[in-house]
This record gives sequence, structure tokens and C-alpha cells, in this order.
Amino acid sequence: MKTSRVSFAAALAAGTVLVLSGTAFAHVGVQPVGEAAKGGYATLNFKVPNERDNASTTQLEVNFPVDQPLTSVMPQDVPGWTVTVEKTKLDKPLTVHGKQINEAVTKVTWTGGKIEAGKFQQFPVSVGKLPENADQMVFKSIQTYDNGEVVRWIEEAKEGAAEPQNPAPVLKLTAHKGEDHHGSAAKADEAKNAEKESGNGHDKAAAEHGSDTTARALGIAGIVIGLGGVAFGVASRRRSA
Repeated sequence: MKTSRVSFAAALAAGTVLVLSGTAFAHVGVQPVGEAAKGGYATLNFKVPNERDNASTTQLEVNFPVDQPLTSVMPQDVPGWTVTVEKTKLDKPLTVHGKQINEAVTKVTWTGGKIEAGKFQQFPVSVGKLPENADQMVFKSIQTYDNGEVVRWIEEAKEGAAEPQNPAPVLKLTAHKGEDHHGSAAKADEAKNAEKESGNGHDKAAAEHGSDTTARALGIAGIVIGLGGVAFGVASRRRSA
């Protein structure tokens, strides 16, 4: 009897772990390809697992934060899916690369495809410029199934609280690793010094080569003069004889 209770408790614990882990991994999420640095550009993958055994996912709607407008949003083609990009006029225009931007993407929707039970699909999007004064971006998403069920992944996690049942995908932004002007100037100086050293090396090598050539020429001339002296001496002896 005691053994049965232990076995039942172990099975219950294992089942609970499986259920909880299944729930955690069933969330719609977003991950960068590489990293998403503040103020830069990145490729994002919106990962959509199918969490139902009796239905397939047929639509994904991703909402882009209006308070963190992105001037460039370019979805990658996903075979079997049709993508629609919606833009909204900005209350305050943005200036990017000297050009004024009056609208930004606020929603991207994929339809027409199918994510079957036990499978997932990734939806890649190239975005930029990422905000420079934020640590994260929240992309509230809506997942629709072919049986009419709609799951809204729109709940934002609160610090110190348990994870919400339907959390919104969150993109973590990393610190910008670009060099400042001082760093660039230092590298430029290093390059100039290296070039100067290289030039000095070439000059030194040329000088050494010239000196070596002169020494060889003088040596050959000495040998020729020496031979001439020997020949003159021999000829003088013959005349005397």
C-alpha cells in the first residue's frame, strides 16, 4: 500500500512537470538571429508552436509597439503563408539617415498556412532601427486556430509576479557595441602609425639593398683592377726576359 502511494505521488509529480513545461514552451515567442542591439538593425524570428491536439494554427497577428516605432520592417517569405503589413501615420515624424519618416509599421499578419499539432513555425522579420533608450520591446500577438479558437498573447509580465497565463512575446535589447569617435580616432592613428612604420621599413630595406649593391660593385671593380695588375706584371716580366 505504501509503495503504491509513493508510485502514485511520483507519477503525479512527473505529470505536473510535463504539463507545466508544455505550457511554458507553448508560448508564442520572439528571438533575434544573433543579437538585437539598441539603435541597430536585427532579424527577428517569431516562433509559433501549435498547442492544440485537435486543431491547426492558421493565422498569426503580431502588433508592433506604437511608442517604439520602427521605420523598417521587412518580413521574409514563408512558404504557404501570405503576409500583410499595416502602417500607421506617426504623430511625430522621425528622421532616419537624413530622411523624414511619417509612418511606421504597427501590425504584421500571416495567413493561409497551417501549423499542425505537435509542430511549430518561425516567421522571420528584418527590423530597425531598434530603440536606443529601452531595454526591451513587447510584441503583443494573436494566434488563431482553424476551429475558430483565438489565443491572445498580450499579457505583460510584472516584476516580482508570476508569469501570466498568456504572456506577450518580449524582445530583450542588448547594449550597443559601436565605437565612439575617440575609439575610431585611436584606431585611425594606429593605422597611420602602422603605415608609417611600414614605409620606414621599405625605405630601410631599399637603403640596405642600395648599400649592398654598391659594396658588390666596388668588390668586383677591385677584383678586375687586381687581375689587371697581375696581367701587367706578367707582361713586364716577359719583356724584361
